[in-house]
Amino acid sequence: MTDPEENAPVSRLLAASEIGIVAPRDFVCTRPFTFKSGQVLPGFTLRYETYGELNATRDNAILICHALSGDHHCAGVHAADDRKPGWWNNLIGPGKAVDTNRFFVVCANVLGGCVGSSGPSSVNPETGRPYGIHFPFVTILDMVRAQKLLLDHLGVSTLHGIIGGSMGGMQALLFAIEFPAFTRRVLAMATTSRESAQAIAFNEVGRQAIMQDPDWNQGDYAKGGGPRVGLAIARMMAHITYVSDASMDRKFGRRKKNPASGESYTFDIQFEVESYLRHQGQAFINRFDANSYLYITRALDQFDLAQAYGSLETAFAPVQAESLVVGFTSDWLFPPEQNRQIALALLRAGKRASYAELATDLGHDSFLLESEELYALIRGFLERNQATAVDFSI
Repeated sequence: MTDPEENAPVSRLLAASEIGIVAPRDFVCTRPFTFKSGQVLPGFTLRYETYGELNATRDNAILICHALSGDHHCAGVHAADDRKPGWWNNLIGPGKAVDTNRFFVVCANVLGGCVGSSGPSSVNPETGRPYGIHFPFVTILDMVRAQKLLLDHLGVSTLHGIIGGSMGGMQALLFAIEFPAFTRRVLAMATTSRESAQAIAFNEVGRQAIMQDPDWNQGDYAKGGGPRVGLAIARMMAHITYVSDASMDRKFGRRKKNPASGESYTFDIQFEVESYLRHQGQAFINRFDANSYLYITRALDQFDLAQAYGSLETAFAPVQAESLVVGFTSDWLFPPEQNRQIALALLRAGKRASYAELATDLGHDSFLLESEELYALIRGFLERNQATAVDFSI
């Protein structure tokens, strides 16, 4: 997952159309939490951020669900000199597609994550050491149920909408299935109802890069240590699946890092694309935990709505929300046909659903990048009267 506004000027990030400085908060659930696996935690923490205000009827909330490498910080900045805004800052803010003048926006780091939420890097109170691989196995269902407890804590009576791309889209769909009366709109982008064999294969290569690194030590490593080489390689490989051949060629082509050096018969960096991937890997290991990467990718692999409920139509039977599914033509990780299949299954189940497909050559990460066409879709879906006829087509 890329950061579309990483280099945005601070002046623009603090402008009237921006949320500005935000601070994360922690929701601490002190009740035992039972995972789908049957394993139990005595309690858990979710780190989250909110933008905008909850209205008097407590029904204007929008839940943002992040992808594999995302977190709770999806908009605004953490300090006036912070040059890296939230990962969906281009979408969320006053007057933007997700308008914080109108909506109360919530985003939480998922259960199993490593940015303030309970996960493998959290301290096990029984041992005084990080859980490591002794943390309960996490599924998308566990993530969703934990977020529902957060929304209850915040006093939300009904979700106006839930939005997510990639893994976030999986959460959005499952939220509508598990909490149908609570969820009015679902917007799932660049997602799937189950991971393909190819997607599982990519995840397994990343996991093996981590687990074969001797510093993984069966998941037992100190904070700031661990399989940094393995995690960087996992990130490099995964990042390739988030972009397209066309976007990589346009950005880097076969340009050399040092064109004046001529032919170089070494394994040092020669091409700009190599330098870019190594940067991606090094940046990732400074903010992500290797064990969380193992847990979350396995949760992605196990997500299969048809298998869990008998069929996609059966899975969507409880849904009361209106749904919009968005696919992107150049997404080869969760391609358009997988997104279209979701919308068709919703329609076959008798639900209000529509599908939109955007032409882009940016790959899977298209849902994160600036697109006026996407913004218009999102704004129209969130703000129109639900009684209005669906104006998107399959």
